[in-house]
Amino acid sequence: MLLLAHRGASADAPENTLEAFAEAARQGADGVELDAMVCGSGEVVVCHDERLERLAGLPWEVRATPWWKLRQADVGTPLGFAPARIPLLEEVLEALPPQFIINIELKCERFDDDGLAQKVADLVRRRGVSERVVVSSFNPMCLFRLLAAAPELRRGYLIDPDRRWSVQAYAVSPLVSSHSVHPFHGDCTPERIAAWRAAGLRVATWTVDDASRARELERMGVSYLITNRPGAMRDSLRAVA
Repeated sequence: MLLLAHRGASADAPENTLEAFAEAARQGADGVELDAMVCGSGEVVVCHDERLERLAGLPWEVRATPWWKLRQADVGTPLGFAPARIPLLEEVLEALPPQFIINIELKCERFDDDGLAQKVADLVRRRGVSERVVVSSFNPMCLFRLLAAAPELRRGYLIDPDRRWSVQAYAVSPLVSSHSVHPFHGDCTPERIAAWRAAGLRVATWTVDDASRARELERMGVSYLITNRPGAMRDSLRAVA
């Protein structure tokens, strides 16, 4: 089971920043999970929230704010860390270690994704990291667009625990997932994971910081465990190996 650092090592550094991704590497993660969206001037930035109240104490909407302005936001101090800034996806792809798996979540809740899928596909191809990237999204339209833009890229559908399970798992996921399915860990059962594996899909589950639960998921056959604490999780799993 491979460990992916959730928004980087976000328990120990400000989420979705270069600092968090560097910390993930230091802690021995196998890769990272990160969030990508389009900002007001068209660049793809790495950020989870549509608005910056939680991250920076600012009322700015990311999709309406240009990059020159977004880069001034401090997204470290409000989370209890040193000052940090929102990075471009291209900066992150350049900075990550060459062996890292990169799970890029396309963050868009609307039908129109502002070109997000196409832009991410172009960046991944240009950086030459296609073989290390898994692209996921809660929005199936983003994954359909990614299929059209770059059919070679690995796709994984994120299953929302607050929406109807059967529709997502059995109707939508088979249409848009080429590599993996990404359920909340509480929705993982041995039967479900066995069925996905029988269909040729890997399972990437989120967000797990409890070692005993991680061991259960590993026994079930989970391929990727997304965690805020990759170093501590690695140590815990090794301790009982």
